[in-house]
Order: sequence, then structure tokens, then C-alpha cells
Amino acid sequence: MSETVTRDGIIRPQQDAHVKAAMLPSSCPQNHAANLLPLPDGSLMCVWFGGTQEGIADISVWGSRLTPGSQQWSDAVKLSDDATRSEQNPVLFLAPDNVLWLLWTAQISGNQDTAIVRYRQSRDLGKTWGDIATLLDKPGTFIRQPIVVLDNGSWLLPVFYCRTRPGEKWVGNDDISAVKISRDGGKTWRDVEVPESLGCVHMNITPLSNGTLVALFRSRWADNIYYSQSTDNGESWSVPEPTELPNNNSSIQVTTLASGELALVFNAMSAAGARERRASLYDEIDDGDGRKEPVVTDGRAAFWGAPRAPMTVAISPDGGKSWPWQRHLDEGDGYCMTNNSLEKLNREFSYPSIKQGPEGDLHIAYTYFRQAIKYVRVTPEWIKEPV
Repeated sequence: MSETVTRDGIIRPQQDAHVKAAMLPSSCPQNHAANLLPLPDGSLMCVWFGGTQEGIADISVWGSRLTPGSQQWSDAVKLSDDATRSEQNPVLFLAPDNVLWLLWTAQISGNQDTAIVRYRQSRDLGKTWGDIATLLDKPGTFIRQPIVVLDNGSWLLPVFYCRTRPGEKWVGNDDISAVKISRDGGKTWRDVEVPESLGCVHMNITPLSNGTLVALFRSRWADNIYYSQSTDNGESWSVPEPTELPNNNSSIQVTTLASGELALVFNAMSAAGARERRASLYDEIDDGDGRKEPVVTDGRAAFWGAPRAPMTVAISPDGGKSWPWQRHLDEGDGYCMTNNSLEKLNREFSYPSIKQGPEGDLHIAYTYFRQAIKYVRVTPEWIKEPV
């Protein structure tokens, strides 16, 4: 059984004094899938989903704020509340007009093929929020990563489609990625599919100094992080190719630093390091819909249960081609054969978010044992130090 986590939001120096960390406040047994965003008023906002357990209808979006000069995150505030759907994977986006967007998915039970994307807006940087509305209503549309605004005015929202065959439950075997592009400030969107992207999800787009857009992907096959690029403002993408970095079918996040380097947070683990395997992400939930999990007779099947540890931060000097500097933020066995947080059975570190603040520090948040969202602050120089 894993430890009980103190979620008081207080930022404290760690054993390594160059690392500061806190567990964000929450009243929920389970907390997962953080996304961070530094705001123009100097505050830092974090959103995630919390409730009993992923896929249960009491899962909602929550948010907390770290104000300038404070050493304690604010109490968590519930930002969505649909009693019929599990609301997951929140994403923050600050539009060019300073309107703050909150986007998230809403699904029925553990059926990601029923997900739609909802949103609401704030005109005071997240202190108050407008009405909830639907942004993308095609069932099975999922998000995880933020919108990117290009110099030509285009908004790029990476999505992936959770697809199933009739009579079968979703397990992730047939997911593909696409980019939604808007030229009217998010009012309408058109679809650009990423070619040959089967199994590549959680597409994370970040720009290079030469205008090239780089995308990194989570792999349903739990083999490697995948890489694609676009040289035409996201209108077309290269076929995703595996990088040197492992992936365990869990989320990653990359961001471009002021130096032009890329910083990435991920689990340095793949299926090759797994001793067990789960049937699916939601194999503990019985929603009574009568559909069965598919039996794969041809092609690859999504791999669930690869350990979600260690949590590693890395820097690339060459646009994601190599990652010579890597340091672990948390280490453990990463046990994730269950999502149970009520009995504190899960021991994963997962679903990281990373952003650079105006002062140059790297702000990182990730799931800690599915009990808490852990916030960590380090510098790029710390990552590059010899260990």
C-alpha cells in the first residue's frame, strides 16, 4: 500500500535544495492529468481532474493558483460538474486577446469513444468563469495538449480520435491523431489528419526558431515517443517516427524554452520494462453497457500496465533529435495495474505538464500516486548538471 500524501500546497525545498516542490490542495481521493499555465499577472495556474476514480461520473475539473510571491497554492476550486459524465484532461489556453480558455473532455463511464470536448472562458485570468459550452461534438474526440497560436493567426489544437468497432468497448487499439485548425479565434475548426498515426496520441505541438513545428506523441504500443513535424503551419505533417526515448503508453509534454532548446517531461519506461499487463485502462469499471473488450487477431494491441515511473525531465539542443541531458524528478516502481485511489493502491508518477516562467525557471506538475498533483520547480541548468 502506498503512502498517504499531505496535500497542503506549501512549496518546500527538497533534499536537493535546487528543487522546490508542493502537493496541490484537493478534497478528492483521485487527482490526475495536470496542465500548467503561467499568466500575465505573474500567477501560475494548474488544472487537473479529480473525484473517486477516472471514468466515474463524479470526476470533474479542478483548478488551483499560485499567486506572485506566494509559497502556497490556493485551495482547489471545482470548474466543471456534470453528474452524468467523467470530465477529464483539462487544458488551459490564453488567447491573444487575453481571454483564458479552459477545455476538457466529457465521456460516459470508461468509454472514451463517447467523449466530446467542452470549454468555458474567463476574462479575468481565471478568477471567474463564463458558461460551459461544447467545442467539439464528434463522439470520441479527445484532447490532452494546449492550443498553439501561429504568427499567421491560425490556432492549432491537437486531438486524437478514440475509435471502436460495433459491439466492442474502447481500449485504444484504433486511435489516430489530427490537428484542428481555426482561423476565426476558435469559432470554427477544420481537421488535418496526421498520416499513418495509428497508436500515436496526445500529440504535443511546439515551435522551433526556424518556423518548423515539432510534434511528439505518446504511443499506445508502449514502445517509444514518436516524432513528426510540419513546415507549412500545420497544414500537413510527416509520418510519426519513433525517437530514441521510451514511452509506456502514458502522457508526455514538451515545451520550447527561451533558449530555443526543447524541454520534455516523460516516463523513461516502456513495455519492455513491464512484468504485468492490464486488459484496458478502465478494466475495473463495469458500466453495464454490454459491450465486450476486443480480442486482437491481427495488428497490434494497446499495452496497458507498463510502470509509470520514473518521472524524467530532459532537454534537447537540436529540436528533439537528441536528448543529452536527463534527470529523474521521482523514482519508484510506478505500479499502475489499478487506478484505485480510495485504497491507495496506485503508485504511478504520470501525466506531466511543463512550462517555462518569465524568470527562466521550469514549472512542472504531474500525478503522484493518483492521490495528488505534485508541483516541482527547477532550472534548466539543474537538468544539465552532471549527476
